Amino acid sequence: MTPEELFRLQEKYLAGLCSPEEVALLQQHEHDFQLLEHPWMPAQGEQEQVKDKILQKLHQEMEEQPSKRHTFRYYYAAAAVLLVGLFVVLLYPQPKDLQQQLSTQSQAAGKSAIKPGTTKATLTLSDGTVINLDDVANGVISQQGNITVAKSADGKLIYKVNSAPGQTSIYNTISTPRGGEYQVVLPDGTHVWLNAASTLRFPSVFSAAERKVELTGEAYFEVAKLKHKPFKVNARNMAIEVLGTHFNVNAYDDEAQIKTTLLEGAVRLSAGNNHKLLKPGQQARLGKQSDFSIAEVNVEEAIAWKKGYFIFDNENIESIMRKVSRWYDVEVTYKGKVDQGRYGGTVSRFDSVQGVLKSLELTGSVHFRMEGRRIIVMP
Repeated sequence: MTPEELFRLQEKYLAGLCSPEEVALLQQHEHDFQLLEHPWMPAQGEQEQVKDKILQKLHQEMEEQPSKRHTFRYYYAAAAVLLVGLFVVLLYPQPKDLQQQLSTQSQAAGKSAIKPGTTKATLTLSDGTVINLDDVANGVISQQGNITVAKSADGKLIYKVNSAPGQTSIYNTISTPRGGEYQVVLPDGTHVWLNAASTLRFPSVFSAAERKVELTGEAYFEVAKLKHKPFKVNARNMAIEVLGTHFNVNAYDDEAQIKTTLLEGAVRLSAGNNHKLLKPGQQARLGKQSDFSIAEVNVEEAIAWKKGYFIFDNENIESIMRKVSRWYDVEVTYKGKVDQGRYGGTVSRFDSVQGVLKSLELTGSVHFRMEGRRIIVMP
């Protein structure tokens, strides 16, 4: 288990999202704590000294807990609070003293009223039936001709072809709300991760000539390789065509550009009369004029949401708050002339919304006030 995977499981445990199997896995790795492998900034101090301080704090908290059960929970609570404070590295400008960060994040974690997003979605069948996936039990939830639709124990929607296709394609739609995410395995074996406020429309049986789906919002695709049967994604006014590859598409209606980031393989993009071939490590941005711009990018930023993180890379406050709004299901408004500076950093999506906001406030260039589920951004 990588440090990132262990940390994400710790955060899921704190949010009450872990299955019994994941809790057992955490118990097996209880003593595998180590710092995450993000770039270490000089302003954070000596890396080994910081790690020693965190471990000392964890051991101190463990000794204060009389119950083994509570000790385990508190161990990971302390680890999560300290690590969140440690790795919110706001680069534009540099953050204040590390210990102040840790103290601020620890206080914020204890005041959470608005919870982070969870695994939840709805499935709309071709006949209009709507199934709330977080309410139904694991196992088969629908039979559509020779297609079995099932919910797995780890929260995936799985389409399985029981025999050779011999029926007319009918369309299903899976939608995540604000504050939700979900995974679906399509009939061809393609694996799709849906981010918050996203919708994927797809046939229960793909045609013999092609595999075509429609996306609104954001999704990460691991496309099953089927020679001579291309996989196509229609996202707003753009089409993506592949045979088998891994890529991320951000096509929210409230974003000025559609961003397609390629991790593996190759994809062909089309918008009007414009066509582009994307290579691994590249991101294509499509504006309102149907003009593509291609650039080499850090692909980890594009898929950070899938791994349980926000990674902000030279983003303005409006861009950051759109992500916060979707994931925490909150309204965002602005008061006064807000600083248009750029921010960078990494923070867990399982942190409290207060923790994320406090980290941004450490720059001194922006402040926030919360009124129920509304966040007011101020200079």
